[in-house]
Amino acid sequence: MIHVLAIITAKPGKRAEILQSFHANIPAVHAEEGCIEYGPAVDAEGMGPMQTKLGEDTFVVIEKWASLDALKAHGAAPHMVAYGAKTRDMVASRVIHVLSNG
Repeated sequence: MIHVLAIITAKPGKRAEILQSFHANIPAVHAEEGCIEYGPAVDAEGMGPMQTKLGEDTFVVIEKWASLDALKAHGAAPHMVAYGAKTRDMVASRVIHVLSNG
């Protein structure tokens, strides 16, 4: 299994707009062959000093894929290309960690 943590930082004030497009794209991603899990996460509230917050402009995409081939196909899928084009100008930075079981 392949795990992906994609840390996306929006330009100031643009996170909600990116997440709106992201949520609209989720059904197409979930329908992809090899998709096990795919969804966004933001800072939980109320954790106190034990938590290192991402901040109001950042979210993490938590993904699980059956194989590297499935992940590569995901990146090239037409709905992902369209999502990337639609949100590109709203993204300040993107860091993607691709991991395998340890």
